[in-house]
Amino acid sequence: MNAGQIAALVLICLGGAAVAVQAPVNGALSRSVTSPLAAAAISFGIGFAILIAVTLASAGPAPFARAAGVPGWQLLGGFLGAFYVWAMTSAIGTVGALTALAALILGQLAAGLALDHIGAFGLPVQPVSGRRIAAVVLVAAGLFLSRG
Repeated sequence: MNAGQIAALVLICLGGAAVAVQAPVNGALSRSVTSPLAAAAISFGIGFAILIAVTLASAGPAPFARAAGVPGWQLLGGFLGAFYVWAMTSAIGTVGALTALAALILGQLAAGLALDHIGAFGLPVQPVSGRRIAAVVLVAAGLFLSRG
């Protein structure tokens, strides 16, 4: 592995840790405002404001102007992110952080397996293999064991 790949993996691991902390923080916000949907909206609103400010400070308004010409499907990420935040905010208080995150990772791996296999959205095709299926099955076992 080269230095760029290591840096990317470290960044992703830090993002995973942020997701792990974000979920119970948003769950607590949901209890405080008595609405998982409102908590997700508040969370997204704060994140939106920060991302706008950082983008404008670092790249100016040009990237936002270019967004008007992108294919519509590329804008689904915001919907998918909102769904994830709402789903996690709604469920974490019921199942706990470990189980919620195990379910999240299982969903991510199952979808990733399919997306890689078909080369969706410009990804390089990576066929389904026994080893890759075993990785998903092991996470599914971890999800089951997390409830013990």
